[in-house]
Amino acid sequence: MFILTLCFAIAVFPTSAQARVMQYQKGNPADVNPLLSGMVYDLGGGGHDVDPAIQWMINQVRGCSNCATKVDVVVIRSPDDDPSNDDAYNQPIMCMQGVDSVETFVIGSREDANQSDVVNRIRQAEIIFFAGGDQCNYARNFQRTELEDAVKSVYARGGAIGGTSAGAMIQSEFIYNACLQGRENITSDNALRDPYADISFTNNLFEWTTLKGTIIDTHFDVDERMGRLMAFIARQIRDGMADEVLGIGLPEATSMVVDQNGMAQAMGKGPVYIVLGDHLPERCEPDRSLTFSNFKIWKVDNGQTFDLKNRPTRGYYLRTVNQGQLSADPYRSN
Repeated sequence: MFILTLCFAIAVFPTSAQARVMQYQKGNPADVNPLLSGMVYDLGGGGHDVDPAIQWMINQVRGCSNCATKVDVVVIRSPDDDPSNDDAYNQPIMCMQGVDSVETFVIGSREDANQSDVVNRIRQAEIIFFAGGDQCNYARNFQRTELEDAVKSVYARGGAIGGTSAGAMIQSEFIYNACLQGRENITSDNALRDPYADISFTNNLFEWTTLKGTIIDTHFDVDERMGRLMAFIARQIRDGMADEVLGIGLPEATSMVVDQNGMAQAMGKGPVYIVLGDHLPERCEPDRSLTFSNFKIWKVDNGQTFDLKNRPTRGYYLRTVNQGQLSADPYRSN
């Protein structure tokens, strides 16, 4: 009965008398503060969440899959058009093994991200999970704030960072921030036709060591985003941000979990696509179509692994973009 009570009891309140941050709390409000074994990630592609990936993250932080140790989870999200979705993660996560509490904060401004009572609750968590939404709001509101520092402190203690859709995209070093006008229409065709039109980036929001040199794109299968991920990679190299960039393409209902040694594993519907650009593009300029030869692509199916720290030198196939056109189907190796 106690577990059921935790799963279905909920408190909803602003965090202070004048706060705009909405807080939804479920479970034990006390800080459990266990020893942690994590420093791991769960990166989701959007759509249906991969519950086993979230449970994997919880178990990695606890250092066990069947023990009495419990953790506190904080979910961070931006305001939604439908506020009834605000606490959608609380119940399913609360009912997972090893969870003592789940607390969701809806944060819509830099002022909110510097609010001391919110920041203190984030610091006390063992797992942080960023919901989907608008990565422009995340990039604008979180970078160089107390919230950013608090999230980093959780990871440094051995905690875990998760996210889905926009919440996963903001974890990479290079972030397509979707802040420019026309951002909703950035398709692969648009990006390959002109890699600069309405495309802007935020870099180093969290600066995760294991994800250094990466750029993440989500909803990869539904929206066929391979072409735009290639354009994003080309931009980072042409703009002098890096000599090579590793793109991570995450389909819906798919997660890539990453352990503390940089070993990634695909979970869920899959597959995860890893795309490497390792040289200057032949042409990447405003108002001109992209030409970039020999992207290396690894297709990582459900259950398979990919070493982000010691990248494999085989197992990939090549695809070229010539004047904005792909040389062949980028999702198939043959």
